[in-house]
Amino acid sequence: MKLGRVIGRVVSTQKVESFQGVSLLLVQPLDEKLNKVGDPIVAMDTIHSGTGMIIYYETSKEAGRVLETVMNPSDASIMGIVDELFVDSKK
Repeated sequence: MKLGRVIGRVVSTQKVESFQGVSLLLVQPLDEKLNKVGDPIVAMDTIHSGTGMIIYYETSKEAGRVLETVMNPSDASIMGIVDELFVDSKK
């Protein structure tokens, strides 16, 4: 899983059938120190996260398994909201 920050919403009136009712959010990937890493991505959101939240997400084949239907053409899906992050600075 990867860390990210929700930085916006993607509005789409035409979607594949399996995406109906699912929000699409713009996510900025982050490292363990919450620094930006790479370009923002679009991710499916089934957990109702919001702008500014730190989340964790998955990409590739695993991203499509968030929805109950068998096959989903999703490249990234938000899996959870990060409540707290602790990084041991001694290592």
